[in-house]
Amino acid sequence: MSQLFRLPESSTISRRTLLKLFGVSTIVGATGYSRFSKPKPSVFQQDNLDLPKILNTNKTVAVIGGGLAGLACAYQLVQRGFTVKLLEKSPQLGGKIASWPIEAAGEDFMMEHGFHGFFPQYYNLNSVVSELGIKDHFQSLNYYSVVYHNSQYQPEVFRPSSSAFPWNIIDLAIASPNRLQWGINLTKIKHLQVFQAITGFQREKNYRRFDNISVADWVATEFPQGLYDLYFLPFAKSSLNAPDSMSVGELMQFFHFYFFGNPEGLAFNGTKDDMGTSLVQPIAQEIQKKGEIITDVNVSEILTHEGKISGIKYYVGNNNHPVPFGVKRNSVKNHEDIEYFGAADEVYAVKNSSQEAISLTCTHQGCTVQIAADGKFHCPCHGAVFTSDGKVVKGPAQRDLSKFKVVEKQDDNLQLLAINQELSSPEIIAADYYVLATDVPGVQQLFKRMTGDVDKKVRSQIQNLSIADPFAVCRFWFDQDFQWEHSNFTSLSGYKLTDSITLYHRIQKQFIDWAQRTGGSVVELHAYCYKEKEFPNQEALLKTFESELYKIVPELTQAKLLHRELVNQHNFSGYPPNSYAERPETNTTLTNLFFAGDWVKMPFPCGLMERAVSSGLLAANEILHREGLQRRTLLTVNPEGLLQI
Repeated sequence: MSQLFRLPESSTISRRTLLKLFGVSTIVGATGYSRFSKPKPSVFQQDNLDLPKILNTNKTVAVIGGGLAGLACAYQLVQRGFTVKLLEKSPQLGGKIASWPIEAAGEDFMMEHGFHGFFPQYYNLNSVVSELGIKDHFQSLNYYSVVYHNSQYQPEVFRPSSSAFPWNIIDLAIASPNRLQWGINLTKIKHLQVFQAITGFQREKNYRRFDNISVADWVATEFPQGLYDLYFLPFAKSSLNAPDSMSVGELMQFFHFYFFGNPEGLAFNGTKDDMGTSLVQPIAQEIQKKGEIITDVNVSEILTHEGKISGIKYYVGNNNHPVPFGVKRNSVKNHEDIEYFGAADEVYAVKNSSQEAISLTCTHQGCTVQIAADGKFHCPCHGAVFTSDGKVVKGPAQRDLSKFKVVEKQDDNLQLLAINQELSSPEIIAADYYVLATDVPGVQQLFKRMTGDVDKKVRSQIQNLSIADPFAVCRFWFDQDFQWEHSNFTSLSGYKLTDSITLYHRIQKQFIDWAQRTGGSVVELHAYCYKEKEFPNQEALLKTFESELYKIVPELTQAKLLHRELVNQHNFSGYPPNSYAERPETNTTLTNLFFAGDWVKMPFPCGLMERAVSSGLLAANEILHREGLQRRTLLTVNPEGLLQI
């Protein structure tokens, strides 16, 4: 697939002027945009407008995964006349932006996996929002702050902008109360290298130079300390990857997309209601006008023949596994009476000397349940409780945990086979095209269920995908409100666990209404990537979250805590050193199989929700191209930095 960018116009600015603004008199040359001309988005791969847009034959597509990537892909394809069937493992659509009902403080609310910001440079996601006519589901948060705990730094405030690099950074420097503490000295070789790296982004060159080292190792020697404390650390963690396990190459891409290549500034929108109501449901409703969505699905087998997928077998409402599959010992989880195998959201517990394994995947939404002090398995996400042998005793889950027979145990490996409670025949899909749009644990499990001759390189690429450290969200209901001088969503730096705080009673309608009636407040803390060994269970997370909340908002120590809700998941894509080269792309060696998700190698800068949506639209574009149809025009920020040396 050819790649063509149309770049915005630019004019030159002397590097002497730029460096003086950073307090450096050395001349090393630079280019920049006009101060008063707002740059336009760059266009990726615009097709000939004479090509047809609508399919005039019957072609079918199976999309597996109902997160943003799968939803975007299915949405685009049904718009173009394809017959689409979307399969989702969980009862709810949305993946990491799913919503579900809870009861708190005696009332019903919709809960989600933490606050999500919609940045203005999310061009492809925002274009879908515009097409759906749901712009009024979002509201501007106007600005947001970064507040530093027990440090010498004053809060940083980020607002909308209309200038590209270098003027956006100059504006930031002028507005920053900490500009004299950035610590950049371009007469130092390491500082000059940092400056060159973050302002001269070139995708392939960037990854060749920086993908072999972690952020933590890169900043360990002679790095501008203020720059790291003020920007690199809080924003690196907001990628949901910890500095010790994140590639510098990926961080450079992240910074280019959000800072140096971005003329839109860093303020963003939030949803007026929960993410499911505001975004997921409108996309799903549009898909269902012409396509089909099936939730609570378990794919049991993916059939391949002569270099392509020939069909998919699946069950609805149970966890049948008709073929044995292997899992490795889990080196993190431990218990004196239980052995753990598997990882992420596919973990299995085997009691000592037992020939049965219990899946710890909650039957409600796929979270991993944990053993508690009462000997029962508790879901840390939505509150379901199961007995020690897997029987459900408290909702919202409706089914018992699945059980498996231990077929073989050898060293740290298990072979498992489902003990089917209900014998039934699987449903079968035979489509023209297939898109795997799950998270990393999901696509790895699907490949274990793929039969036939599959290219070893593709299997290796999927097997070697990484999962970031777990993230956690804790939402608190109090009977009192409090004064807050910062933004309603605020990034926090310097705490052991907490990375951000969101005041939901000031931004989402359901909580605004509740707070107006009761005088209370609803506050959420988010840990983007914590170390599981430091917080091995739900109790440790809750204790630390609550302790840090009272440090962040001391007034709440006088309030009554009415309810708290914990979400704790381990399924976000990891971007560790040396992972870029082997990262799977949209196309695969199976001629009718495509990948979508934030773990897919993208050909242009993007991040977080925009990365997921863009990957789904890119997969749809590949299918459109196969059928001779006009591909959707995809947009991005300026794909290259302007200070390339």
